[in-house]
Amino acid sequence: MKTEFFMSMVPPSCTYQEKQVSVVKGKPVFYMPAELKVAKQKLAAHLGQHIPEKEYSGAVRLIVRWLFPRGTHRDGEYKTSRPDTDNLQKMLKDTMTELHYWKDDALVVSELVEKFWAEHPGIYIRIEELG
Repeated sequence: MKTEFFMSMVPPSCTYQEKQVSVVKGKPVFYMPAELKVAKQKLAAHLGQHIPEKEYSGAVRLIVRWLFPRGTHRDGEYKTSRPDTDNLQKMLKDTMTELHYWKDDALVVSELVEKFWAEHPGIYIRIEELG
């Protein structure tokens, strides 16, 4: 099984690393700031249009290309500034798990993640079942 699509959107620039903590009755409580909630909802809305008919249940390879608005950069130039790819991937994979792309994101055993400046911003995703 294979799933492949492009979501035409400006990728979120905030990540789970931006969760906040407050102390309630002497214990730390983590929460998502409003900007992060909005980014996650936007991501879920776009991902929701591409949910596979059948949930992946075995090992998968996940290929993701994050394409940010290029501004003064060349189209296709690697983006070497924040956010970090690992932080971008965390929110993406958690959201895909919540939407039942797969049973658990632990099934992602192979990953290729790239981020570029692009004329047409968005997120390209390809999921391939392995074995």
